[in-house]
Parts: sequence; C-alpha cells; structure tokens
Amino acid sequence: MYHTIDEFAAAWSYESDATQKCFDHLTDASLGQAVNKDGRTIARLAWHITQTLPDMMKGTGLQVTGPGEHEAPPAHAADIANAYRTASASLLEQVRTGWTDATLAVTDNMYGEQWTRSETLQALIAHQIHHRGQLTVLMRQAGLTVPGVYGPAREEWARMGMEPPAI
Repeated sequence: MYHTIDEFAAAWSYESDATQKCFDHLTDASLGQAVNKDGRTIARLAWHITQTLPDMMKGTGLQVTGPGEHEAPPAHAADIANAYRTASASLLEQVRTGWTDATLAVTDNMYGEQWTRSETLQALIAHQIHHRGQLTVLMRQAGLTVPGVYGPAREEWARMGMEPPAI
C-alpha cells in the first residue's frame, strides 16, 4: 500500500513507463493477435488497460482523461499508445493535485467492497502489470520485440554486450 502520494507517483511512473514502452512497440499488423479465437486480441488487451485508468478512478471521484468503458479500440496502434499516454499522465496529475497523503486512507465503494484509495491505486497497478504480462506473450506470438521491464529482454542482452541466459 502507498502511504504518500510520492510513493505512488514513483511506482506509477515506473509501471506506466513500462506499459508505454510495450504499447510503443505495437504495430497495426499486430493488433489482431490473440492466444486463441476466444481470447482478447492485442488491441483489446491494450485498450482494456487504457480504459481501466479512467474507469477505475471514477470510483474515487477522479476525472481521468481517457477512453470510455465501452469505446471500441482504435484501428491503429499509435492511437492506442497515445490514448494510454494521455490517460496515464492525467491519472498522475489528478492524484497529485486532487489528493493529499491523508486522502489515501479515504474509503470508496469499489466493485461492491470498501477500498482505501491506497488499495485502489495498488489494485490499478497490479491490474496493469497482470495484463501487461499477457500482452508481452501476445507480442512475442506476433513477432514483435518485447522491451525489458524488470530486467533485459532477450534482444537487449546483446546491446549490453552480454550473452542472454540459457533457455
């Protein structure tokens, strides 16, 4: 849980940058990639991550700029990446200007439960990490380069002058 806005801002900055790196590697041709015929496509998954920022935070009273819950994903990868960039920046700005450290202890009705705002922020980040992991698998299946998030990706070892770990 976060005890200060600065703690959240540091975590959000890292995690949203990691998500943005993934989104910036998407191509229009990759957007239809799914794990199977019943699974979310890259477009749907990336759009779901983006839509969740304003959707989840409206339960706390914040008005984050971003796509509506029922908007269809754009046809172009750059439009998804740009929408995420806007929503992510809006989220951080809304938290920084609308809340104080004490606000993190306020509870809101979230999905039929009472969550502190600190818990909501933690859930938002965990949700994003979860779906970003799914996204990176689909990116590999689509033949895209996956950027390193918590360490170098396979392609990044060589740029560091190192051998990738044995598989």
